[in-house]
Amino acid sequence: MNLRELGAIQLDGLKEVANIGACHAATSLSELTGEKIMVNVPQIKIVSIEEVPSLLGEPEEIMASILVYFLGDMTGTTLLVFPKAAAFHLVDSLLKREIGTTTNLTEIEESCLKEAANILTCSYMNALGDFLGLLIIPSVPSLAVDMVAAVFDTVSLNFSQDKDFVVCIETEFRFIEVGTILKGYFLLMPDPDSLGIVLKAIHLG
Repeated sequence: MNLRELGAIQLDGLKEVANIGACHAATSLSELTGEKIMVNVPQIKIVSIEEVPSLLGEPEEIMASILVYFLGDMTGTTLLVFPKAAAFHLVDSLLKREIGTTTNLTEIEESCLKEAANILTCSYMNALGDFLGLLIIPSVPSLAVDMVAAVFDTVSLNFSQDKDFVVCIETEFRFIEVGTILKGYFLLMPDPDSLGIVLKAIHLG
């Protein structure tokens, strides 16, 4: 099975899994920030790695991205991406600051963002594992804050010819009390053999 071969029913199944994962991530984010947070998954797309930057913003827009490899019953890569403004918003919420306080990422802010992203990614992957009945073990995350184009130039070096398509899951975290929306993206790319395992687990293989 290849990502390019997925049909509408399979995409709907993957979106349901994505919704469950995003809800778990929102719960974790609520616990971290002490704020009531709702979540919405507006869309899920399968695109080539070359198309991803254009979905996220202009090539020179600054993004905070956290790369995690996963092992276990399924293997692959996930990338959690937040636009700079959303990353600053997240840091302010985590550090109990007034929204808009953070204007750059020092070592403290980067450490905070990395830990939060790690928890979000693990919550997301654990939810997927529980739903699918699979053991998924995430690696230690690596953080990069750079222009969209630069981030994906680096990431794409890790992909081979048979791993050039990505499941791009847009996610909106709504902070109820302050009335703001934090938009992020989960980019999920299971290895070719693992994609079949995922679809079989949700009875779409």
